[in-house]
Amino acid sequence: MTNPPFDPQQAMESARHEFGEHGGVNMSIEASTTFTVMTPDLMPEIFAGQLGPNEGGCYLYGRHFNPTVFVLGRMVAAMEGAQAGYGTASGLSAISSVIMQLCAGGRSVVSSNTLYGGTYALFEDYLPKNCNISTTFVDIQDLDAVKKALQDGAKVLFTETLSNPTLRAADISALATLAKKYDATFVVDNTFTPMIFSPIQQGADVVIHSATKFISGASDVIAGIICCSKSFIEELMDLHLGSLMLLGPTMDPIVAFRLSLRLPHLAARMKEHGSRAMFMANKLQDFGQDVVYPGLDSHPDHELFTKAHNKEFGYGGLFTVDMKTTERASKLMDLLQNEQQFGFIAVSLGYFDTLMSCPGASTSSEMSEDAQNTAGISPGLVRFSIGLTGSVEERWNQMKKAIEQC
Repeated sequence: MTNPPFDPQQAMESARHEFGEHGGVNMSIEASTTFTVMTPDLMPEIFAGQLGPNEGGCYLYGRHFNPTVFVLGRMVAAMEGAQAGYGTASGLSAISSVIMQLCAGGRSVVSSNTLYGGTYALFEDYLPKNCNISTTFVDIQDLDAVKKALQDGAKVLFTETLSNPTLRAADISALATLAKKYDATFVVDNTFTPMIFSPIQQGADVVIHSATKFISGASDVIAGIICCSKSFIEELMDLHLGSLMLLGPTMDPIVAFRLSLRLPHLAARMKEHGSRAMFMANKLQDFGQDVVYPGLDSHPDHELFTKAHNKEFGYGGLFTVDMKTTERASKLMDLLQNEQQFGFIAVSLGYFDTLMSCPGASTSSEMSEDAQNTAGISPGLVRFSIGLTGSVEERWNQMKKAIEQC
């Protein structure tokens, strides 16, 4: 008898059933920076790691564990099918804390060569210079190249589920098998595809989100989430060697509370983002535009994506259009924002209105020209994070008018 498919929405809803302190339908905000103990003998046990949120319901200090952040982490972990989770101050702080914890003492990373620019700068510049942690960048679609790089003893294999900004899908199951074979911890950034992909169910060890994006949905908070084993969360929070505890990028409880109110409708939002992106991508393709969207049969990873994703949530809310030159890309965005009111020229994604940017000059600008070329980032590439406002037919008419003027 086979197990039923993993349902991220049901798993998260089950974990969400958390009453407020006084019986409210929403969980309470615990704003205390420090926590009392009932008797003096408990304090040494907390500092020794013998007591904590999971052992005795004990809390110590806001930089360590906070009840509100702890519950949010549990909710997102359930959504991912992970044992545990915890909130951080940003997506990049989640990545840096995980990598520094795993690669302490100068271990190395094998990473996809197509990444968010901030992550690329962390791996290419900051970690080698300041932490003696080196990274080998590879084409994550080339499993032989990944295998060869891992043979040198890398501690971590890192990829984005869907690459930023080229929207290439990683073969999570195959990569997980390679990581396990070479004793590397497999870390996946699932920011672009919450609900759509469940990397831990396919063998990933750690899943990271920039909760600033789709999980928030409102572009009003900066936040990150780490989902993994219970033991790794405890390691990150160790009072002597924990990267989260000692570097301090833990999430504010008020941010955690606000995000907890967004999670119940994340599934509905992801479905609508995906439906609208599919509509726009089909229209753009029929209109003769160079459009990339995983839901299109023309996408190189369409079959892989279709096989691996949670089908009811679609193919995601992002697509790209290659205008070939920076000048044409800029003109298109200018027309769309300032004449058609189609959306906003802004970095980030997952907002309820459409956001558009030219990654080569913005979110991927930390990469050299050669690195951008290797990653397949054209100077005229425009990335769209499609919003939920307005009718999709009217949005297409706006897009069509702008393209006709370029």
